[in-house]
Amino acid sequence: MDHFEYRDGVLHAEDVPIPEIAAEVGTPFYVYSTATLERHYRVFDEALAGMDHLICYAMKANSNLAVVATMARLGAGADVVSGGELARALKAGVPPEKIVFSGVGKTRDELRMGLEAGIRQFNVESEPELEALDEVARAMGVTAAVAIRVNPDVDAKTHPKIATGMSENKFGIPIARASEIYARARAMAGIEVKGIDVHIGSQLTDLAPYEAAFRKVADLTRQLRAEGHEITRLDLGGGLGIPYRRSNAAPPLPFDYGAAVRRTLGDLGCEIEIEPGRLIAGNAGLLVSSVIYRKQGDGREFLILDAAMNDLIRPAMYDAWHDIVPVREPGPDDPVAPVDVVGPVCESGDTFTRARALPHMDAGDLLAFRSAGAYGAVMSSEYNSRPLVPEVLVNGSSVAVIRKRPTLEEMLGRDAIPEWLS
Repeated sequence: MDHFEYRDGVLHAEDVPIPEIAAEVGTPFYVYSTATLERHYRVFDEALAGMDHLICYAMKANSNLAVVATMARLGAGADVVSGGELARALKAGVPPEKIVFSGVGKTRDELRMGLEAGIRQFNVESEPELEALDEVARAMGVTAAVAIRVNPDVDAKTHPKIATGMSENKFGIPIARASEIYARARAMAGIEVKGIDVHIGSQLTDLAPYEAAFRKVADLTRQLRAEGHEITRLDLGGGLGIPYRRSNAAPPLPFDYGAAVRRTLGDLGCEIEIEPGRLIAGNAGLLVSSVIYRKQGDGREFLILDAAMNDLIRPAMYDAWHDIVPVREPGPDDPVAPVDVVGPVCESGDTFTRARALPHMDAGDLLAFRSAGAYGAVMSSEYNSRPLVPEVLVNGSSVAVIRKRPTLEEMLGRDAIPEWLS
């Protein structure tokens, strides 16, 4: 569910007509719904009701400070994967004791940042990282709380580029070596083992891979406890999918996910940590664009937009589908025809979709990409020297620009011409 709907023939973000935002900030732009962000957090929170749990919003999905601050005010923690995301989480008001630090390549400077901030835990991904964290913590005279990420070798049945739980993926330690590595961690003066971490992938549309991974984590918890380790936390990662294509069957609901957690892990008495990102932010955002030209090709028509792959890279990178809708509501009898929706970047890959059946749209018409709140603006770039697009947050009838579009002068001002070329 989201809070983008047609009213009086015009697409609204909550109580705000999309054309009003376009008139203020220009196109393309991202717009997010506070009501949708809040609803998705609460649905997950309710799914785990009765269990000791913490929802750590996965900031890699959408790290705008206003979005993270919205989560923080609901009581969410944060899952960060870089020093920059850690700084953003703290600036947005996430308490450090609710921040977990994930990622396979944490530098010593990033480890130090986390220790200085007093974060909740590090999700350690390798033996070299464990050794580095122990070294940094001892040098600072502190101990680092850790969960060690295990790779359960479970096929998440998702896109290969966002699968993380198989033996060929770079994430975590082989679950078969967990006993050995937990024993090493217990011997380190700078390390305090708190739990187990697992994350098998993103955009999962089936609960079976989760249950397979969770059963392996349950067995490992019992084994490690028998070996003398105090396992009090289970970090289950995120990854639950969203319905990008509304004509398809909906993915499992958070309620069903919560039931799977209870079935497999509920008897262990552990605090459950989860790291949803896409499910919270994905359907809470639109990318709004204008048609520049309608072009007739050889046997096909093109809609050339002012949005491009540098603004929304998912279709080019993952062959991802986004529902595309006109901002002006078409009539029930309006004809539709296949059209290729493309951007202006000089790449053939700058194609959002091919032969999509859409109502007729002309130059100047507005359209919206649904389900663009996650992995949209956060993955954007300035390729072709195209400035980053604005981000807007709506709350009822209130509108705030939460990232402005830089001017060409501001964009160029980040470069420097050396003295010998001046």
